[in-house]
Amino acid sequence: MADSSAPNPDDNSDLTDPHAARRHKLAELVQRGIDPWGQRFDDRTLNGECRSRVGEVKFVTADGKTLELPDFESPDLDYRQWKNDNGPGEEIGPTVRVAGRIMLARTAGKLIFLNLRDWTGDIQIFIGKKQVGEENFDLAKLFDLGDLVGVEGRLGRTNTGELTVFAENLFMLTKMLEVPPEKHAGMTNIELRQRMRYADLAFNDGVIQTFLDRTKIIKSVRSTLDERGFCEVEGPTLHTVPGGAAARPFETHHNALDMKLTMRIALELHLKRLMVGGMERVYELGRVYRNEGLSPRHNPEFTMIEIYQAYGNYESMMELTERIICDALDQIGGGYKREYNGQEIDFTPPFQRATYAELFEKATGINPTDEEAVLELAAKLDIDTQDKHPDVVRNEIFEEKVEDSLKGPIFVIDYPASICPLTKRKQDNPEIAERFELFICGMELANAYTELNDPDLQEELFKTQLAGQDDEDSMAKMDHDFVRALRYGMPPAGGLGIGIDRLVMVLTNSKSIRDVILFPVLRPE
Repeated sequence: MADSSAPNPDDNSDLTDPHAARRHKLAELVQRGIDPWGQRFDDRTLNGECRSRVGEVKFVTADGKTLELPDFESPDLDYRQWKNDNGPGEEIGPTVRVAGRIMLARTAGKLIFLNLRDWTGDIQIFIGKKQVGEENFDLAKLFDLGDLVGVEGRLGRTNTGELTVFAENLFMLTKMLEVPPEKHAGMTNIELRQRMRYADLAFNDGVIQTFLDRTKIIKSVRSTLDERGFCEVEGPTLHTVPGGAAARPFETHHNALDMKLTMRIALELHLKRLMVGGMERVYELGRVYRNEGLSPRHNPEFTMIEIYQAYGNYESMMELTERIICDALDQIGGGYKREYNGQEIDFTPPFQRATYAELFEKATGINPTDEEAVLELAAKLDIDTQDKHPDVVRNEIFEEKVEDSLKGPIFVIDYPASICPLTKRKQDNPEIAERFELFICGMELANAYTELNDPDLQEELFKTQLAGQDDEDSMAKMDHDFVRALRYGMPPAGGLGIGIDRLVMVLTNSKSIRDVILFPVLRPE
């Protein structure tokens, strides 16, 4: 039954309006008894599978000899001439059923060529009126760019050698009522691409592949850990006391218990509770939430993984970090030398290691233990030093003067202990914490500790949080239950956190964290 709300197919009054023209074709499909929203389409072959079946396309000569087709990667190969040289004969190939979105279309008399895209890539469709019949050819005339269609036909090659499905039957699967972006320019407005991710994925080259690579990377991370005996767990996302990082949390309220809760800012403290209970190798991969600003490296909700290994330390975590990243590169392909941010990054292990102190001195020319010189430099850099612990000042200088110069991958090791309240100190120097951060092109990608498991020291550090902390900051609060858990005995351990979004950014050469998060936080329209 025709949709009474659809335009009259006989009304040609406003077909110069591309939206109206699409509505007109919609009405014509309905009038012909064709469902413009499609039906089940079984036995489908993905375009990528079609490309892998190219070897099934053969040429049979008149005397019955079956010939393999030549390598069409050569730009000098003329398939028409090759057939003339080996003919007469006929090309044969498997029958396939493909489905996807029309990205390009061109008409040449009684021939229509389509470029059909699914999530494995593109394939050309040849629609000849003689081959598909008049009814199917009339249906093809109602196709628009962006429509989702199905095609059944023979897989073969055109005279130019291009892999093609020679259509025998056509299927309308979904009519697109919006007008797609201009073919060559695509969607260029960054905010519009992020807001309308569905259109970005559909019409901008490479976007789907980035997110498919993200999936491969996450699968690889899990596989690397599973192979090493780690157990994936799920902790709470609603916390009564935010902890495990220095960040401002999102707050909410539980009505039934009439209590304030916060969205988690880290995964750490609950995973450590599990180690106390005897789960020796645990990890969680999930969303965390920080009520902070937006930037190319920050989104208020993001994905991270935290990993804890009993009887390990931060050196164990360095080895694990290298393995996680290299396995992910193996999974998406392309080798260990990659371009990111206009630079070639070599991920061949082992990664470079350098101490916090030596990098500080190299970048500033100042020994970090020279407090007077440090304060003078802070003043030159307009860094506020009032009521701040000296190590906080040093770290702000480090962030400004050192981090951007770190091409990496480089493990920055041995941080000042006073800015690492959850980290074990070096036995021969309690002023230094056994901590590393992994940097690539000035961006922190991973953070790891030899975990502090002394409950009395942990309680003392919670009580003497660094001077100048904002009351709303998570580090200004103590998790008493966590301290109690430590008194039951947590084994010595290494702990590691990796920002998954940033890892995907680097491995896919994406400029912004919003390019690798499907639906980043945006202001309302």
